[in-house]
This record gives sequence, structure tokens and C-alpha cells, in this order.
Amino acid sequence: MDNKVFISCAVTGSGDTANKHPDLPKTPKQIAEAAIESAKAGAAIAHIHVREEDGKPSRRIELYKEVVDRIRSSQTDVILNLTTGMGGDLDIGQGKNPLDFGPMTDITNIIERIANAEELLPEICTLDCGTLNFGDSSQIVVNTPNDIRIAAKRLKEIKVKPEIEAFDLGNMWFGAQLYKEGLLSDPPMFQMCLGIPWGAPATPLAMQAMKDIMPKEAIWSGFAISKNEMPFVAQTVILGGNPRVGLEDNLYLSKGKLATNPQLVEKAISIVNDLGFSVNTPEETRKKLKLIKHK
Repeated sequence: MDNKVFISCAVTGSGDTANKHPDLPKTPKQIAEAAIESAKAGAAIAHIHVREEDGKPSRRIELYKEVVDRIRSSQTDVILNLTTGMGGDLDIGQGKNPLDFGPMTDITNIIERIANAEELLPEICTLDCGTLNFGDSSQIVVNTPNDIRIAAKRLKEIKVKPEIEAFDLGNMWFGAQLYKEGLLSDPPMFQMCLGIPWGAPATPLAMQAMKDIMPKEAIWSGFAISKNEMPFVAQTVILGGNPRVGLEDNLYLSKGKLATNPQLVEKAISIVNDLGFSVNTPEETRKKLKLIKHK
């Protein structure tokens, strides 16, 4: 087992958290500053979503561009990982006609969903690998096999490494299939996303089951949301993965105490060190994942 791990920090996410944390990064300036501060705290990778000024999630390219430009111009060495998860939300109609889609619907074609990666060329972008009942309502997130293959093929062409997002065993199984079909470059990168209703539960057995069907060549990250965030830093490291933390996944440093992104990174590093491991720098992580730094 490698005794060094890299830490990812998901600094803002797209969930309904802006009204739960007064200092959640929302503007491009705040999101960029959060990524920079997290890198200085020890995170090798900054996972980026963008939001409108009122905190609503967004997929506007100009917002991503401002965030990316601010981080790059700061000369901070951090690996950028842009989300491509937006644009797949389907809010099933609750009246007589289920095709009368609800207000949370935001569906666009797959090439538009990866447009931020194509234009800004981060080293990594996410690639959700299946359709999921996302939360306890009428909303699903749609990712069809055809669309996922189209996205994977294009990302390979532009040399942006997809981080395969696995919310359940089916997602992991299909991600492994992409690798088998030659659509992912070596080493393939996977991420286990645990505790999101109704995907995989945040349990050691669920994480182990995902690992068991992952390609043996894979390098992987893992996280669990809310109160399970820090226990699964330890669980991820013990099983041979690389932990993710950040305000996207959990808002609290301890019970009742709101966190900042750097505080969550620092706490994760403390756990990693207590387990006898140390953390990779961004440059070490780049080499481990065979990333291409475009800009």
C-alpha cells in the first residue's frame, strides 16, 4: 500500500447549503479564494462548482472562467477538477402527466455539460456514471450510457482526465466498463460518493464492494457526506484510497461548529498523519495520476 495519499477539497458544491452556512463560497472570487486557501492547507486537488450571487447552483461558463483565471493567476499550485455534473436534472411531473416536468428540471446535451472542461482545460473533470434517484423527492439525475461514452471519448481527445463519479455499484460497474472499452486513459481515476440518498450508503461494506469491482489499475478517492465525512477519511485511507473533504459534503467541523474548507483539510490531514500516512503535494499527485497541465 502506498503510504502517501492526496487530498481533494470540494469547496462549495451545488446543494441547498447557501442558506445553511453564512460563509459558504458563492461568488467566483470567494470560490477561487476557497480553493487557494484549501491548497495552502494541504489539498492537492480543488473540486469546483459555481453558483450565482444568490447562491443558486449554476453552470455558466463565464463563472467557471473567472474562478479558473483567478486560481491560475494566483500562482497557487493546485490541481483543478471542474464538475460536469450539472445539466442532468429531471424533475418528474407530479400531476396527471409525468412529462409535465417540475421547476428543478435542467437538462442539456452532454457536449454542453462538458463545455467548461473543453474551454478551460482543467487537469481533471468529473464524469457521473449513471442515472440516480437523487434525494427524497421527484428529482432524478440522468446520465445515459450513450451520453457517458460520448463524454468520455471527447475528454480523452482533449486530454482532460475524467474522475469517474460512482454513487452506487452500477455507476462503478459502468465506469469499469468504460475502462475496458479503452475510453479512459491510464491510470483510470474513480471516486466513491457515499451517503447521498438514494445511492450507496456510507458503510465500510459499500466502499469495499465498490473497490472490488473497480479496475485493478485504478487510483481512487472516496468521501461520505455530513457527519460521516471524517470517519470516511480514515476508512478511505485504510482501504487504499485518497480522501475528499470540503463544504460541498459537510458544513461542520464539530457538532454545532461551522467549518471552513481549510479547517476540513487540516482535520483530514491530521487523521491521515495519525494513521501513519502522509499527503502528496499537487506535483506528486500529478505524476501519480499522469495528468496533463494544459495552462
